[in-house]
Amino acid sequence: MAPKLIAPGLYAIPVGAVNTFLLDSCRGCTLIDTGFPGSADRILRAMRQIGKQPSDLRHIVLTHAHPDHIGSLAVLKGATGAVAYMHPLDAPIAIAGTGFRAVHAAPGRLTGLMFRLFVRPVDAIAPATVEHQVRDGETLPIAGGLTAIHVPGHCAGQLAFLWPQHGGVLFAADACSNLPGLGLSLGYEDLEEGRRSLGRLAALDFQIACFGHGGAILQDASARFRRKWGSGP
Repeated sequence: MAPKLIAPGLYAIPVGAVNTFLLDSCRGCTLIDTGFPGSADRILRAMRQIGKQPSDLRHIVLTHAHPDHIGSLAVLKGATGAVAYMHPLDAPIAIAGTGFRAVHAAPGRLTGLMFRLFVRPVDAIAPATVEHQVRDGETLPIAGGLTAIHVPGHCAGQLAFLWPQHGGVLFAADACSNLPGLGLSLGYEDLEEGRRSLGRLAALDFQIACFGHGGAILQDASARFRRKWGSGP
């Protein structure tokens, strides 16, 4: 699929059922997540469609260590020379290419059905180097600044990122989804921890929200988070 412009300097690159995101700046490009194994060619093709070459990709930021988000990390690093960033709890999984933790379906009959249909266990992916381990509250000096927010629950080492451009852009990863509407993700390692993380995100201010699964919310996104999760867990 073609890259989709969300806002100036921000593109969504869907690769199957998961979204990756490209941030374009004068100092090079930053990719958030890499999709399943086999997604690298589609991501590089999408970059070329907006006039970027593989060498323009300088940074790869991983939100969490599930195969649909880190599956093409090794290939993309080899093709671009980009350096990778990840939370310390999840970086060992990407480095080893294995050791994925179990995820359980979120509540609801339809959710359970979709979980069984779409969530498939993966034993191993190609291992990759992770140069930078990112902790809660750290602001990465790339793409104009990306502030990490530790949001465990869906995955113990999951990070959301807040980008100060355009009134604030939240990259929510899989803390929640927008498919077909704003709600829980299909699965969690720890649902109650995930609910607490959503309360934390609901306390932030941002205009745009981007998700690993589902379309972006393009305006008043934090107000929608507060209406849904602002009362806390």
